[in-house]
Amino acid sequence: MKFSTTSVSVVAILAAVAGSTSAFAPTMSAVRKSSSSTSLKSTVAPSIPTTETSDTSVASIPKFAQRWRKSTKQLATLGPASSTLEMIETLFLAGADIFRLNFSHGSQEQKLELLKMIREVEEKYSHPIAVLGDLQGPKLRVGEFSNPEGEMLEKGQTFRLDLDEAQGDNTRVMLPHPEIIEASEIDHVLLVDDGKVKLTVVGKGDKYLECRVDVPGKISNRKGVNTPDSVLDISPLTPKDRSDLEYMIGIGVDWIALSFVQQPSDIEEIHELIDGHLKEDAFRPAVMAKIEKPSCFFGDNLENIVELCDGIMVARGDLGVECAPEDVPLLQKQIIDTCRKQGKPVVVATQMLESMIESPTPTRAEASDVATAIYDGADAIMLSAESAAGKFPEESVAMQQRIINRVESDPHYRRYLNQLTKKAGETPTDAVTIAARQIAQTVNAKGIVSFTLQGSTALRASQERPTVPVLAITPFKETARQLAMSWGVYPELPRSGSFGFSTSDDDALTTVDNPHVSAADGDFDIVLKNACRAALRKGLVNDPNDLLVVTAGIPFGTPGAANIIRLLPAAGPSCWDGVCRVDD
Repeated sequence: MKFSTTSVSVVAILAAVAGSTSAFAPTMSAVRKSSSSTSLKSTVAPSIPTTETSDTSVASIPKFAQRWRKSTKQLATLGPASSTLEMIETLFLAGADIFRLNFSHGSQEQKLELLKMIREVEEKYSHPIAVLGDLQGPKLRVGEFSNPEGEMLEKGQTFRLDLDEAQGDNTRVMLPHPEIIEASEIDHVLLVDDGKVKLTVVGKGDKYLECRVDVPGKISNRKGVNTPDSVLDISPLTPKDRSDLEYMIGIGVDWIALSFVQQPSDIEEIHELIDGHLKEDAFRPAVMAKIEKPSCFFGDNLENIVELCDGIMVARGDLGVECAPEDVPLLQKQIIDTCRKQGKPVVVATQMLESMIESPTPTRAEASDVATAIYDGADAIMLSAESAAGKFPEESVAMQQRIINRVESDPHYRRYLNQLTKKAGETPTDAVTIAARQIAQTVNAKGIVSFTLQGSTALRASQERPTVPVLAITPFKETARQLAMSWGVYPELPRSGSFGFSTSDDDALTTVDNPHVSAADGDFDIVLKNACRAALRKGLVNDPNDLLVVTAGIPFGTPGAANIIRLLPAAGPSCWDGVCRVDD
């Protein structure tokens, strides 16, 4: 008994992930009622421990099941404290979903070695892990002083910033950035050394700024300068960044984070550069804009930046320097809400568990800060120095997961998530996604399974913030990895050879944008069985009568074409309420 349908070779690729049989389907010679005493073993991925089943269940929950059930994702920065294969695996098991490679430090070759180790862990546990390459961005600094110890500036004194290459003293220093001098106006503020010294512009010439010292302090060689009131005529990509960007594309990072974003045109610039470096038929990395400049909030800049990129990072370090501290929590909520309305993943970063660089436990204020980001609805939360250079990288990741689990079990959390009002979409995909969320909640389903090509359907499901996990099944490892950033989405890693590129001349998906369409000889049931097996491997189901809500699009291979919704028991598409159909 088979469905007659026309599909694309994606069906064959998806089916190959799981084979042609369901993990729950009992062996029967005829249609009959399944006995509750039937004892069967589950078919699970080799990397997940297999356990004996009980009399009331066909499968036990895998050891790492809880690992796949949290909705908020965790991003850990790698560095000297976490640069070994053993530690990367440890951080993954502790909860890390994405690893950040900070190109501000270390060589490109070191980043490649870290990437290779991440892929080893990914293969071992058959679960996609995203890799974020973070570009350094421009570093605006003062010049050097004749006194190597620097100079102490007094409140109210005048201090000049100019283009003179002579070493500085107590009255002046070189500012080797003419774009700052050009963009600054009277009463504009300049912050030196992360705001430890505050200067206000009181006079201006072609090659200098005359400033008043409003917050006194010590200023020394090469200290950073922030310009909260000015939009600088400067590219967010330095020559180093352009070299790093090309290298990132070459080694295959999944996400690229752009620093020093001031306006939407900065996102357009990096897209153009990526287009120039991307090889034909290569998978395009996702772009994440780091929001750290006040100009991002001028007019409709924020909405346009979010629309142009694939994700957003709330970079609270520089944002907290250039904006008033009391404004940062409000801006964080504004950014998160804007991203959620547009369905773009958003990461909250910087100083989340700062004390855990030296201490095995966080302060209560830090725990509250992490919880607030989760309550706000962030897709992911990030660790920087805590996991890169701290004494307790594993404990830091584990602490974040503990806070995530605690917050997501709080009834208030669901109420906060539901408070955001979004404009209802009008496409078939919108209708199917909203319906899937409602059905899952009504029938107490164990998960939503989203078949997706480029990830748009799974992202739309994540935007709805359903009450159950979203299991994304895609033939492309690159899509699966990028989806690891999204709230509530746990992608299935395609088996080796299922990259979506040609494996034979007759049955191949040539590219994401131009899939090869052919008549399908297989049964759509095979694809649905794949959904059941994937849910079992993740530990989302452990009883044949557990329900899954499946969304897919026919014909397969059409990006974003979700037009089918199916309620499916974990035993497979041939079963319902304990009764299973068996074909001859």
